[in-house]
Amino acid sequence: MAFAAHPDDIEISCGGTIRKHIDLGKKIAIVDFTKGELGTRGTAVTRMEESALSSEILGIHDRVNLGFRDGFFVHDESHLLEIVKMVRKYQPEIVLANTPKDRHPDHGRASGIVSNACFLSGLMKIKTKIVNAHKPDPP
Repeated sequence: MAFAAHPDDIEISCGGTIRKHIDLGKKIAIVDFTKGELGTRGTAVTRMEESALSSEILGIHDRVNLGFRDGFFVHDESHLLEIVKMVRKYQPEIVLANTPKDRHPDHGRASGIVSNACFLSGLMKIKTKIVNAHKPDPP
């Protein structure tokens, strides 16, 4: 499973790794936080079209866009719970995320949120509609 701040982050950073795992028979889900609406290359619409096409080319099993605000999502309870739901839904063995340190502030923030959500998703006392607690290894 791979999480990213923007629709093209996964393809740029680890598309080859993902394709290799798909070729080995693994199912891969991608969760994008935003539609990349603040991006300087294209619009949110074109970025969504490109992510759909790249998912098809790579053979991605499922792709979800959480619709967080590009540039303005924060590390808070409501955002964490949305990611916890995704971890519980897909029950990943491996989690990939943006790098913790990057010139783009969304990337580091996304990395931290994913790391915390992976821990929290294993706590049964955190209630979500998807109740199967699951704590993968840290991203």
